[in-house]
Amino acid sequence: MTPSFSSLLPMAFIGGGNMAQALLCGWLKQGLPAAQIHVVEPLAETRQRLQQTLGVHGHENPDSLPSDIQWLVWAIKPQVFKQVASPLAGRFEHALHLSVAAGVRSDSMARWLQSERIVRAMPNTPALVGLGQTGLFARAAVLAPEREQVGQLMQAIGQTVWVAQEALLDAVTAVSGSGPAYVFYFIEAMVSAGVRMGLSNEQAHQLAVGTFVGAAELARSSAEPLAVLRDKVTSKGGTTYAAISRMQADGLAHLIDAALQAAQQRSVELGDNLDTPTD
Repeated sequence: MTPSFSSLLPMAFIGGGNMAQALLCGWLKQGLPAAQIHVVEPLAETRQRLQQTLGVHGHENPDSLPSDIQWLVWAIKPQVFKQVASPLAGRFEHALHLSVAAGVRSDSMARWLQSERIVRAMPNTPALVGLGQTGLFARAAVLAPEREQVGQLMQAIGQTVWVAQEALLDAVTAVSGSGPAYVFYFIEAMVSAGVRMGLSNEQAHQLAVGTFVGAAELARSSAEPLAVLRDKVTSKGGTTYAAISRMQADGLAHLIDAALQAAQQRSVELGDNLDTPTD
């Protein structure tokens, strides 16, 4: 185990669902000892599977957690956050809290947990295959070394971006949090078009998915701007030019911009609904 992570142990996960499992697998590969990781998961089948496959400690509820927990990872549904967190208020006063619960603002968490030591994370589902994109925001009470530790651990499931204002996590949600669904939607459309042109579904699926994977890797590894990469494929008067011209004529870029703004606004609304200052 990397020595710099020892101050985060023992740690506890509140929730053992897909995102928690992605984080657990990534962090165990980084060398964190399973013997010092606790998972609170009410579903017995999930809890037992995590214990058996990963070697972590399973708990049905937070009451049985050790008192010396140094880091709590909140991986539960946003709508139950208050219900689960409030009974723990002040219990882990020295612990660092990391939340991957979408839309739950840190002001609310600070009230419910009676702690200012909070980091919010907005990962996306490619984290399940180690290729996630995670937006991170830390409240002022989180020390710089702790931010670095959190960032290093989150990189076990992909890449990270720190934002200075918590409101920017709504933009992160719109771009990357919801982003995989946009990609799947576009791939679906490409597959359907390929099938209508005579390809089998398997052929069209392979070509569409493979093209996204290859183009994304080229964009990642190249130092050239995206527009330059696009121009290199787009010979004037050629097939790509015909397709791009049609997209531009139909206002695809405007539609994408409007779609992401809709996602951002909905993220704001969900946060407003979950944020109850009078509680």
